[in-house]
Amino acid sequence: MKNNIAYCGIDCESCDAFIATKNNDQALREKTAELWSKLNNAPILPEHINCDGCRAEGRKTVFCESMCQIRQCALKKKVATCGDCPEMGHCPTVAVVHSYKPEARENLT
Repeated sequence: MKNNIAYCGIDCESCDAFIATKNNDQALREKTAELWSKLNNAPILPEHINCDGCRAEGRKTVFCESMCQIRQCALKKKVATCGDCPEMGHCPTVAVVHSYKPEARENLT
């Protein structure tokens, strides 16, 4: 498995926050902040769009660092990813991600 697969299975390398951080792309940060603000009905600023990957050491977006229930659960259970959790098959939290990003589930198997 690639290192930049998030706990839920999403490929961090396909995330605009990760790409903007890696490439120091301010325009992408601004675009992502605007989109995420609308999607989450919350003020998200371009300076919030910095992430080195969900499971990597370093920067994370505010959501990924402290609000993502999947990440918090995986850290608590001390699993590398949800794929290592025996409850993944019937977990309603990670099922939401897998319903709109089926490739995330495939990344965990």
